[in-house]
Amino acid sequence: MPRLVAAHPHDPRAFTQGLVWHDGVLYESTGQYGRSELRRVAPQSGAVLARQRLRRRFFGEGLARVDDRLVQLTWKAERALVYDRDSLRRRGRLSYRGEGWGLAFDGRRLIMSDGSDRLTFRHPETFAVEGSVAVTLHGRPLRGLNELEAVDGQVWANVFQQDRLVRIDPASGEVTAVADAHQLLSPAERRGTDVLNGIAYDPQSDTYYLTGKLWPRVLQVRLVPAAATAP
Repeated sequence: MPRLVAAHPHDPRAFTQGLVWHDGVLYESTGQYGRSELRRVAPQSGAVLARQRLRRRFFGEGLARVDDRLVQLTWKAERALVYDRDSLRRRGRLSYRGEGWGLAFDGRRLIMSDGSDRLTFRHPETFAVEGSVAVTLHGRPLRGLNELEAVDGQVWANVFQQDRLVRIDPASGEVTAVADAHQLLSPAERRGTDVLNGIAYDPQSDTYYLTGKLWPRVLQVRLVPAAATAP
């Protein structure tokens, strides 16, 4: 269960698809055709400090920081867009096959989801596939893997249309812990929102920033996961 540390404002028009914390700011990927952006956001106020709009044919998806670069997936265009972290200027693009959903960097490789039960490992420079793993919960495939965050050798994932986070062992694909996040927003705050979809880890405070599509808040929490015991 996430333990709330602080609640911060969030643009309720942002269709959040990816979230990254670095050096005191949040980087956010937003989706929807014609409205997708890459943003730098002040976490305390929710103010958008800088933005880069995507072309109308791109639907923004998962986001990861690789050193001084940001890599943003697109949903169906089979392109990953590469930006300078500080200026948000485009530096290039990378190609892949299939849909792009979530993306994380573990310090060595990029980890990508596509809405299925599979995580794909990719080279951070070339985006070449270096392997994959099928994710299971209680021995059954866990589909709908969405936004990702790599922390201490494990991968946290949002599961599409579920109010829970799962922690995955990337070596085996097994879910090792679950965090129930259904109480992050009040019933009143839930009105007009979409699904939970955004995880960013701040190692300095050992807290996570969680939000969702069209959510009015970003919740800074400490994750106290429950073991993924059999039902």
